[in-house]
Amino acid sequence: MRNIKALLAVSAIALAAGAVTVSSLSAATAPKPKAQDWSFQGLFGTFDRASLQRGFQVYKEVCSGCHGLKHVAYRNLAALGYTEAQVKAFAAEVEVTDGPNDNGEMFTRKARPSDRFKSPFPNEQAARAANNGAYPPDLSVITKARPKGTDYLYALLTTYKEEPPQGMKMPEGMFYNEAFAGQQIAMVPPLAADAVQYQDGTKATVPQMAKDVTTFLAWAAEPELEERKAMGRAVIIFLIVLTAFMYALKRKVWSDLH
Repeated sequence: MRNIKALLAVSAIALAAGAVTVSSLSAATAPKPKAQDWSFQGLFGTFDRASLQRGFQVYKEVCSGCHGLKHVAYRNLAALGYTEAQVKAFAAEVEVTDGPNDNGEMFTRKARPSDRFKSPFPNEQAARAANNGAYPPDLSVITKARPKGTDYLYALLTTYKEEPPQGMKMPEGMFYNEAFAGQQIAMVPPLAADAVQYQDGTKATVPQMAKDVTTFLAWAAEPELEERKAMGRAVIIFLIVLTAFMYALKRKVWSDLH
C-alpha cells in the first residue's frame, strides 16, 4: 500500500514538473507584444465610442462566425452609444432557441435585448468539427486571458505572414504568426484589408480593424472600467481632502497645547 502511495506521489510530482516545464517553454517562445496606445489606459482613460462601434462591426461581420461572446447581452450594446431601437434591431437579426412552450416543446424566436449573444456553434464538438479539430475560444474575456492582453491580441491579429522563415516547415492547416507561441496557429488569418465597410467612412486597414475589435473586446471583458476609474478618482480626491482636514485638525489641537 505504501509503495502504491509513493508511486502515485512520484507520478504527481513528475506530472506537475512536466506541466511547469511546458508552461515555461510556451511562455519563453511567445514574444513580448509591442505596447500600443489605448484610449482606455491610465487613471483617466475612457473607451473611444467610435472605435467601440467599429470594433463591434468587425466582431459581428468577421469574428462572430466562429467565436462567441456568451457573457455579453445585446442590451449591453447601449453602452457603445447605440439607441434602444438599434439594440433591438441587432438582437432581432438572430434567432435563439426558447421554451418549452405549453406543449412542452422548444421553439425558436428572434432574440431580445435581454438575451446574451448567441454562440455560433451548439457545442464544443460541433465547433471543433467545423474548424479541423481546433476550438475557437469565446471572446468575452479574451483580453484578460494573459498580461497585456490587449497588446497581445492586437499583435496576434496583425503579425500573420504568408510565408514562414526559410527552413521552417508548417504542418498542414497551420499558419505562421510571429506573436503566437511557437509561431504556428490553426486560426485562419481573420482580417484582410477592406474586409468590412465602416459605416463612419474610416478606412478598414488591417491595423485599424485590429485596433477597433481589440478595443471592443477590452470593453466586453471589463464594461465597468470607466465607472471603476471614476469611483477610484473620487476616492482619491476624498482621501486627499480628508488628509488635509486631519492635518489641519492636528495642527489646531497641538497649537492649544503649546
